[in-house]
Amino acid sequence: MLRYALTRGALLIAGLLVSSALIFVTLRVLPGDVAQLIAGTQASREEVEALRESLGLNAPLATQYLDWIGGIFRGDLGTSLLSGASVGEEIVEKAQVTVPLGILSLLIAALIAVPFGILAALRRGRPAGTALSVAAQALAAVPVVWAGLMLIVVFSVWLGWLPPQGFPRTGWATPGAALESLVLPALTIGVVEGAMLMRFVRSATLQAAREDFVRTAAAKGLSRTRALIQHGIPAVGLSIITVLGLQIASIIVGAVAIEQLFTLPGIGRMLVADVGTRDLIKVQSELLVLTGFVLVVGFLVDLQHHVIDPRQREAA
Repeated sequence: MLRYALTRGALLIAGLLVSSALIFVTLRVLPGDVAQLIAGTQASREEVEALRESLGLNAPLATQYLDWIGGIFRGDLGTSLLSGASVGEEIVEKAQVTVPLGILSLLIAALIAVPFGILAALRRGRPAGTALSVAAQALAAVPVVWAGLMLIVVFSVWLGWLPPQGFPRTGWATPGAALESLVLPALTIGVVEGAMLMRFVRSATLQAAREDFVRTAAAKGLSRTRALIQHGIPAVGLSIITVLGLQIASIIVGAVAIEQLFTLPGIGRMLVADVGTRDLIKVQSELLVLTGFVLVVGFLVDLQHHVIDPRQREAA
């Protein structure tokens, strides 16, 4: 187990380094000059060049990259070129919105996908199973922004149950208001992601129903449905855990758009704003944090598989 964890940990670090290099190089290809943005349109070329020099933008790209990645290894995500604020402190502040939003979205997606996916498989060929499958196909094709707009119209405009946008200035000091402001955004992401995951759960359950051990249990006197519930569904648990882990990346992508739609002060909204102002240090650190989060989730899912599944331990 320890050897496997160390190997996966080394791959995780290598993945982070490769991702950091790709992020750094890609951002340098984007048009625009942050020094010109800070100096203003009336600044002379000499003033802009002097500002570039003071910001370290004239240094070789290799030097800039090593300075940035070296700071990250020391726990320093850098300083904003525009505001001079600590990037790490801003990310921690914004994560207080993005992380609860992601957790709540994943919980909603799982609560939709797992029971309804299994029910759709158990009722295959019947009206209920067909209706659930059609609903999953339809919801999975809905753009997340459009789904958010529809939920705002229904629950905020028509019913007036939930706030349409915003996050309380007091933050989690008023937990009820903070949680209430995340319900619609999380429901938007969770419904769409849950529909996608539901199709996988249904397919995995149907595949388990064709396994020999389920047929054997049925041959020993259990009904087909009970044999599937008792023996087939637990067997697909590992696959569901894997897909739930992979859904994290999709939820993060959805959160970027949803935070804009619902004006939530999270990492996604901050990222979009920083890309617009070309604050390179902030953007590259934000992207690396999001990428690292996805890689760490994958790492934890791998370890969990290795602990739970004896076949993987034997193969290792």
